[in-house]
Amino acid sequence: MTAPAPTASSLAELVRLPAALTVVGDTLAGHAAGGGPTTARRLLLPAASAGLYLAGMALNDWADRDLDAVERPERPIPSGRVTPGTALATGAALTLAGITAAGAATGRRGVAVASGIAAGVWAYDTVLKHHPVLGPATMAACRGLDVLLGATTGSLRAAVPAAAGLAAHTAAVTTLSRGEVRGTTPAVASSVAGATVAGALAPVLTARAEPHGSARRATAAAALAYAATCLPGQLRAAADPTASAVRDATRSGLHAMIPLQATWAARAGRPVTALVLGGVAAAGYALRRRARARGRRQVSIT
Repeated sequence: MTAPAPTASSLAELVRLPAALTVVGDTLAGHAAGGGPTTARRLLLPAASAGLYLAGMALNDWADRDLDAVERPERPIPSGRVTPGTALATGAALTLAGITAAGAATGRRGVAVASGIAAGVWAYDTVLKHHPVLGPATMAACRGLDVLLGATTGSLRAAVPAAAGLAAHTAAVTTLSRGEVRGTTPAVASSVAGATVAGALAPVLTARAEPHGSARRATAAAALAYAATCLPGQLRAAADPTASAVRDATRSGLHAMIPLQATWAARAGRPVTALVLGGVAAAGYALRRRARARGRRQVSIT
């Protein structure tokens, strides 16, 4: 008997569709740092990032289907709403779409960088995820390459600091996320909080000094928003390193990607890009509030 086709909502849950908002700013930050022309074709780069990110989410659930059947049975695959084959095919299709979009945007340079991201995504989900060092390092490398994907329009070298900043944050969040089921230790959570402080200060202290200091002020404002988004949750996890606190801190760390992208865009002297990313962050916040309110109404009704 043929399994029924998954619903659109189940596929959206499989790929964590709203979370794609946290990745489209990577290439915007990379483009701001690396320079190069802004054309309609270059706007395919955020789409390429989103495709590769969503592919990783589908592959994650495909690779973890047996573990999720025990720890997270409500997810699309163990609940039976999406078959493992469909999840794998979705991941493969989105990977191909991401590489194709990158190639259409910036040619061979885009294909090369996007292929590196894809290789890292597949290696992480299928082999390296549970390695205590190589797992976070691979995730960090993917994020750094995603920033460099945006710089394929100009100078890759100029975008290295921004790529390093996003990669370091990714490594910290990935390390912390390992405690989402069984909790973490105060030392791990405290080190992640320390990394956040360093990640906020680095772009501010290295921002170019201008006659009116506008770039430095914009960078400082975005860095403050970044720290305010994720640092409180990390400090709570350090004080109470339970699985629940770690999950909250991990979510806030993912949401903080956007203001961090804005920080590096502002450092590059691109305030418009930083403002656009600020709008994306605000939209994501509004959507999350709306989802929480809907959940509370459903609970009260039932």
